[in-house]
Amino acid sequence: MSDDNPEPPRTDDVEGETDGFSTTLEETAIGDEEPSQGLFDDLLSGEPIFENKEVLRPSYTPHELPHRTDQINKMATILVAALRGETPSNILIYGKTGTGKTASAKFVSKELESTSQKYSVPCDVEYINCEVTDTQYRVLAQLANKFIEKNEARIDRRIDELEDRLADLEEHDGADDPSDPAEQSTDGTGGTVPTGDVSSGTGTDPQSPSSPVETGGSSNELEPDADSAHPLASTPFSDREEVLARIDELEADRESFQEVPMTGWPTDRVYSVFFEAVDYDERVVVIMLDEIDKLVEKSGDDTLYNLSRMNSELENSRVSIIGISNDLKFTDFLDPRVKSSLGEEEIVFPPYDANQLRDILQHRSNVAFKADALSDDVIPLCAAFAAQEHGDARRALDLLRTAGELAERSQAETIVEKHVRQAQDKIELDRVVEVVRTLPTQSKLVLFAIILLEKNGVHSINTGEVFNIYKRLCEEIDADVLTQRRVTDLISELDMLGIVNAVVVSKGRYGRTKEISLSVPIDETEAVLLSDSRLSNIDDIQPFVQARFEN
Repeated sequence: MSDDNPEPPRTDDVEGETDGFSTTLEETAIGDEEPSQGLFDDLLSGEPIFENKEVLRPSYTPHELPHRTDQINKMATILVAALRGETPSNILIYGKTGTGKTASAKFVSKELESTSQKYSVPCDVEYINCEVTDTQYRVLAQLANKFIEKNEARIDRRIDELEDRLADLEEHDGADDPSDPAEQSTDGTGGTVPTGDVSSGTGTDPQSPSSPVETGGSSNELEPDADSAHPLASTPFSDREEVLARIDELEADRESFQEVPMTGWPTDRVYSVFFEAVDYDERVVVIMLDEIDKLVEKSGDDTLYNLSRMNSELENSRVSIIGISNDLKFTDFLDPRVKSSLGEEEIVFPPYDANQLRDILQHRSNVAFKADALSDDVIPLCAAFAAQEHGDARRALDLLRTAGELAERSQAETIVEKHVRQAQDKIELDRVVEVVRTLPTQSKLVLFAIILLEKNGVHSINTGEVFNIYKRLCEEIDADVLTQRRVTDLISELDMLGIVNAVVVSKGRYGRTKEISLSVPIDETEAVLLSDSRLSNIDDIQPFVQARFEN
């Protein structure tokens, strides 16, 4: 190309002409690069404190659980029956929040599944969090869909194996072999055996290819003698047509599975689909129901009754239940029949003490943080804070992780006591924010009324004052006005949540009243309330408050 015809300017040129506009790199890059320059550079300049932050999250299942060996061993001795093809006893696990119940159960479940694969014993473990999946329909639908997915995957593997066997048969038939595979098959020693001896069609093989059930961890249909020359030797099939027929049956089974929608079906239909999906294969199924008390509280004990009685109807599978609960007394509300069948084995997880929490934190911190990232007093302080709250290991881990995040944000090289105390305040505030955000609208209005009264200098607030401001707020957002008695109940509920402090005091001949005060930060709580779309429509309630005070 001549100099008279220069190349178009490249995108990395500092200056060029484009359509009559003079542009520079700085001008063209300003929209894409300028906002990010300097925004994260300072944050990235410091050395990271964490090596693996996920180790400190509640969802992480460690390879070792300190101070829970006895409980883990007891679970293992109960569930080992599944590896023998027997039905394990149902287990109920009790303990307060953060005592290692879920982590221990998941740890044992992983060991159970890996051991079952090692010995080719079919065993499936399914985990359901009943705080999220809290109705009978949702529990059964989720379980049904999981087992349908497992069945489809198993059928796909079986079809692939059968198609590989057909390919081997094609290759065998194409070889120069005087024997007729339709008439005989090699017995591995130079002799021949009639095909009827290896065909399920004669009835001598206990496993019929027409049955949808594939027994064992891996089917013996496709495990011919290692020394056999014929691809169908020692299998239930005598010829290609039977293999093709089996493939057709498996594909028909796969097509017959129908995923359960999350809503819309009658519950008995969902249960029927779940039952058939579980019973499709011969296996032992362990269903782990975490927060099982939440399921009973919302939906009653119908789910547990159905699950605990399944074994009397199942033909191929066996089902065992592990229930995990924070409430030691939740079985008091169960039907006696459910209670007797469900609570065959009970394991109690006691709270951790400060020394045990220290061991847990030390164990996790060795993996979570870089070397020398913690000062000596950090782990003991986190353990002490958590031990005050009923020995909650989850709280201790959250505290340590938050302290590390705060230290990292401040570009500190080491986590010290100050970061732990800041983390304690932050976690407490986050808890309050989450509780307030999830309150019903009526409770938010009552709380907003208390905040407005306190902001305007009213102390020792009584129920009548709250009710008057509450009515004004309801009018402002066009909400239904509850009775004063119901508002009093809502104040009691806020007191139970620790958001307000309501004390009944005597006024002598004027009777008794509740004196109410706020026990959470005003500004942060008000900001959370105003983030609600309905309450954000309140323009300015100050005149209403002033009118109340003047009266």
